[in-house]
Amino acid sequence: MNTGQKQRGAGRPARRGLGKLAVWLEDDSPGRLRPLILAVVLTLSAIGLVEVASASSVESVAAGNNPYDLPLKQAMWTVAGVVIMLVLARMTVRRIRWLGWPLLIGSLVALVLVFTPLGMSVNGNRNWLSVGGFTAQPSEFAKLALIVWAAGILDRKQALLGQWKHAVIPLGPAGGLIMVIVALGHDLGTTMIIMLILAATMFYGGVRMKVFSVAGMICVAAALVLAATSGNRMGRISSWLGMGSDEDAQGMGYQAQHGAYALASGSWFGVGLGQSRQKWNWIPEAHNDFIFSILGEELGLAGSLLVLGLFAILAIAVFKTIARTTDTFSRIVACSVITWILGQAVINIAMVSGLLPVIGVPLPFISYGGSAMVSSLAGIGVILAVTRPEGAVPPARRGTRVSRGRWRGAGPKSAVVDRAAKQAREHAYQR
Repeated sequence: MNTGQKQRGAGRPARRGLGKLAVWLEDDSPGRLRPLILAVVLTLSAIGLVEVASASSVESVAAGNNPYDLPLKQAMWTVAGVVIMLVLARMTVRRIRWLGWPLLIGSLVALVLVFTPLGMSVNGNRNWLSVGGFTAQPSEFAKLALIVWAAGILDRKQALLGQWKHAVIPLGPAGGLIMVIVALGHDLGTTMIIMLILAATMFYGGVRMKVFSVAGMICVAAALVLAATSGNRMGRISSWLGMGSDEDAQGMGYQAQHGAYALASGSWFGVGLGQSRQKWNWIPEAHNDFIFSILGEELGLAGSLLVLGLFAILAIAVFKTIARTTDTFSRIVACSVITWILGQAVINIAMVSGLLPVIGVPLPFISYGGSAMVSSLAGIGVILAVTRPEGAVPPARRGTRVSRGRWRGAGPKSAVVDRAAKQAREHAYQR
């Protein structure tokens, strides 16, 4: 810290409690905010494991299954996701960029395999693969694949984005193909999230607002058509608008109505962890899309605000960290991933609280689902990779041994250059 910073800090009163968090967020150096991002994500994942165990226990016992079966599976996928996140966080930006095409092609192949004998339907949506006793949802991994691939394309086309054909092709056809395949599996919620991701990448990539607006209107029109051509979806929308019949409370609006009951009965501090009443078969699949209602019932408004606060801190930390980079690819990737996660969280919470109709979107890091958990944690790993401070290369990659007793890049001249670069970086952080 330089002299000017010491003088400013000397006149500032010491902060305690939440004030320390405020000071931490004021400092936008990656060395401060990257651990905060990791801590918030792990905290949300831990809350999710506890709530999955609570919300799924009653239905598991009623079905004659082990009440710890689903929590253990979720814990296994969470550990796998954390490992993948840490591995991705150690990768260089160049390697993350290189993964774009392989991830996109692999996701498209997996999405097509859903319509083969390897695919399976869950609650009317055919968007799952079952191989060797393991199930996976390819559309969840397609979200991250689309972001990394699109960021690479937009980065290379920065000088040409003023022309609409370069702004739309190949992003439009590739994103549209993914959305069509997912929509054919009757998963409107995931289709809308992919629309959001495609719009976010175009926005952060610098596409002109005229092209961006036209693409947005096309996506909205497509979503309306998909909703209008399904009786189930129209029934949910009618129920949300209060246009259903008197028997709707036992039909389309049953889940949403009891989700509202759960939130209302939670009051300020909840009925107690594990003491939810609505999870006793009143809310179908309570551990999935409507887990926030169980969380609100058991932990009350205080617990709900804690989760919302954690998502807000995650957003602030990511955007403040990415503000320090000048790399276009890194900016597009990090901003698009956090927009995907936060957008999905907002849609889920709005759906549970009755602000939106039920569309079937899980709450990131909280809802049950191995594919959603792994893909979300992998997205955080990519954020940590592209926001690594310049020069913070893993020790094994700093030098390459070329002969006995000598290292490439470790000579006197390179030592002077490295020392000058380090001083420049420290000076930039101090500023």
